[in-house]
Amino acid sequence: MRRSAPAGHSRRSAGAVKNKKLTARQRRRRRRNLIMLSVLGVFAAGLVGMVLTLQNLLGMNEPKDFAGPGGAEVTFTVEQGAGPIAIASDLTEREIVASSEVFLEELASLAQGREVQPGTYTLRLEMPARDAAEVLLADAGSKVAYAAVNRTLRQHEIFEALSKGTQIPVSEFEKLAQDPQALGLPPQARNLEGYLFPGEYRFPLDATAEDILKEMVGNTLERLEADGITDPDEQFRVLTIASIVEAEAGEADYATVAGAIMNRLKPDNTETSGLIQSDATVTYGLNRKSYDITPEEKADKSNPYNTYAHPGLPAGPINSPGGPAIDAAANPKDVPYYYWVTVNLDTGETKFSETLAEHNSYTREYLDWCAKQEDGRCS
Repeated sequence: MRRSAPAGHSRRSAGAVKNKKLTARQRRRRRRNLIMLSVLGVFAAGLVGMVLTLQNLLGMNEPKDFAGPGGAEVTFTVEQGAGPIAIASDLTEREIVASSEVFLEELASLAQGREVQPGTYTLRLEMPARDAAEVLLADAGSKVAYAAVNRTLRQHEIFEALSKGTQIPVSEFEKLAQDPQALGLPPQARNLEGYLFPGEYRFPLDATAEDILKEMVGNTLERLEADGITDPDEQFRVLTIASIVEAEAGEADYATVAGAIMNRLKPDNTETSGLIQSDATVTYGLNRKSYDITPEEKADKSNPYNTYAHPGLPAGPINSPGGPAIDAAANPKDVPYYYWVTVNLDTGETKFSETLAEHNSYTREYLDWCAKQEDGRCS
């Protein structure tokens, strides 16, 4: 017969071993849980970092608006046809306002039926959106007609630009141009060519074609008078020279080209015998814009603007010169040159010379440059 005690002792020992195994399993499970929590923590931290980085990249952490009054003054141009969204985008890109959305909200709350007008405004970097909206709307109480007239445009091109901006028919401008003396021009002026001062214009909506042309002519006469040119005949002469300068040269060379033209106009000029020899004047008389003219066109005396065939100035201005060209024609540089040629149409590099032989070498340089360009580049 077996004793029960050993048997009972054996069962207790087995139970003790079992409890030890459960404790070890729990420890292993705890370690696994801790490892998983650590991994999840690292992943979560990385995710948060990635979100913050994306927010920075997307500008989500940028301020919604700047506190006033703003920093340095900057000029901001609203182009013709630019809408509120485009304006807001430009303002944000230039860091004038902090948020396009906030600016659009402020603009909408202030507009009361007004619209931002094309033009150049003075704003500040990092200014409050509401302040920017107030500045842009300040001149919008009464709407205006906007027209941009670039330098070198001819009369008919200017009339088209004015008509586009004002909705006044081109024919109304053309009719007024048939009587230039009624607008204060000298007797030799055949039309308004040369007298329509280029620039950005904002006309009242009720402005007439006559109002507009008088303003533009007035600006030209004002510039001439500022240069000391008050005699009407001399004004016509200066504008004619200025228009050639505008067509033939870059602004940096205006005064030098004007000086070369004056040399050609001198009575004792034996180098060119009084001929200006400007391609731009010839093509104006042919009613086209081109760099190339044929030998036959150069010899055509029926063209009153042909300065290869007729000595002296052409019949009148060939475009609307800007202020700098007028200044140069009124105050030409004292130079020894008679010739000039732009040898690179991309850079505007112009070379001057005193003799025809030297000029011909520069002309070959121009032709060599043209030979490397796409067809039509030099035509």
